[in-house]
Amino acid sequence: MSKILCVYYSRTGKTETLMQDIAKELGCEAVKLEDGINRSGLAGWLYSGMQAMSRKVSPVNKPETALPLSEYDLVILGTPVWAGRCSAPMRSFLLQFGEELKRVAYVITRASENRYEQVFDQMDLYVPKPRERAVSIQCGTVGSSFWRDEFLAGLRDDREDT
Repeated sequence: MSKILCVYYSRTGKTETLMQDIAKELGCEAVKLEDGINRSGLAGWLYSGMQAMSRKVSPVNKPETALPLSEYDLVILGTPVWAGRCSAPMRSFLLQFGEELKRVAYVITRASENRYEQVFDQMDLYVPKPRERAVSIQCGTVGSSFWRDEFLAGLRDDREDT
């Protein structure tokens, strides 16, 4: 059985809900990234967007996981899109720990119709091998469940092939 980990950052709770759902469906561990910055409300939203645009990051705490990051067969990274980029806490995680990840898959959440698929390429810059799967989901829309289920089906197919 493969060892899968879900690592995510969520400012509003939408990404967290989605990633917890994915972890439950896969029967795997899920951990939330913490950077100690208050990102709540309008001021937090503005700060987060400015931080993403400037590509500045603050250190994140290494998530407490059952195994070392390098021992997971797949790490699914979940992040909201901020100003057309992955969230600053996720970028920080990738900068700090990306080299430890064997295989990755991405889940990005977005508020707009734009799929922001360039975010996948941005995240690939920080890991040893490009992503194996990726999905862009506009949470709360009619199609969000479909795209989540398609992503999960692809992961299950990948597990059967290995």
